[in-house]
Amino acid sequence: MQKLRGNDKKLLTVDSSYEKHVNLSIQWNRLLLKSMGLWPNSSNVSFIEKYFTRLINAVCYGLICYLLIPCSLYVFLDVKNIFKEIKLFGPLIFCVAALLKYHWLILHGDDIRMCVDHIKWDWKNITYEEDREIMEINANFGNRIVTVCAFFMYTGFTFYFLVVPLGLEKMVAEDLNVTFIPMVFPFSRFIIDVRYSPINEIFFSIQIIAGVLIHAITVGACSLAAMFAVHACGQMDVLMSWLVHLTDGRSDMSKTVDGRIASIVNQHVRILKQLPIIVFQILRDRRENTSASIVRGIISVYLESLFRWILHNNGMEFEQFNDYYNIRELVVEQCKKVGEVSYMIEWYRLPGNKKLCCVLIMAMSNSSIKFTAGNIVELSIDTFSSVIRTSVAFLNALRTLS
Repeated sequence: MQKLRGNDKKLLTVDSSYEKHVNLSIQWNRLLLKSMGLWPNSSNVSFIEKYFTRLINAVCYGLICYLLIPCSLYVFLDVKNIFKEIKLFGPLIFCVAALLKYHWLILHGDDIRMCVDHIKWDWKNITYEEDREIMEINANFGNRIVTVCAFFMYTGFTFYFLVVPLGLEKMVAEDLNVTFIPMVFPFSRFIIDVRYSPINEIFFSIQIIAGVLIHAITVGACSLAAMFAVHACGQMDVLMSWLVHLTDGRSDMSKTVDGRIASIVNQHVRILKQLPIIVFQILRDRRENTSASIVRGIISVYLESLFRWILHNNGMEFEQFNDYYNIRELVVEQCKKVGEVSYMIEWYRLPGNKKLCCVLIMAMSNSSIKFTAGNIVELSIDTFSSVIRTSVAFLNALRTLS
């Protein structure tokens, strides 16, 4: 590092140890997704590692189906009470959503890898200590979001999968003269009778493992979106720092106004091009696949959280549901701030028609950026409020009928 004069920050060369800063941004997501075989492998990965990843994928698919298929058969073949069927739709929809998310994350491994490479490039090519500090603050914020998301999800898991079934007394099957632990996801007796020991204990333990997995998939999806969104916000903070120094320049910037304008516009365009991929590529499909978008948009984003929160009174799910909207608002507000900063700088001191570049930046920043669930419903605070009002009305209707 080279110390500069005055109050200026330190000018950095291309960071040769950038991997430790990359790790700051992606460490928790990599640990979580790698354990489920979802972290994209590099191009030079060995055949054994590829085979091991595929083995993990097969096990995860099996665990999800272990919850989904027997419980589905139980609902449609064993249950005769309509209210009990409605109650079981919550966990079934959550399993379907987890299966869709898991499969979709595997299919879009290349998109995830591209976003990670984008993060690596940004860390590697940072040349100013102030910009690095901005990126570090945002990376730490992203890690906190991951931690909070995991905390709320697994608090709900603990109550639903452990406290409730294990806290109650064992159920008694008087016709068989046996006691057993009630299954979180009931098994159809057309497959196997799980009331006998040790089948009951073994199958219940496997359900706990599967429950950890389906909650981890939801945490991984939301955390991945948070990581990429926060990184994009950090890049916009860096861009705003460049805009502040557009008029007078900075030690790491071009000596000419034209050069500084070119760098700022290039950075802005790069961020805007990456936003559709970085922020919500993991929440929505490409426009070409309309049917899959509809299924994921309705089931994965709305019904998953709505029904599970209503039917199981799991308030922790409410927080995870709200994360999608907070991430969206975070990115949109940050985009608007770029336009505000463009106006607040001393653009009137720029010579000639060079000040017109600020008009273009403001216009691009104020353009509407929308993130949707399956290209159907916009993810916004207004939409979130509408879903909550609908959920409360539906809950009141269920209570009245029951």
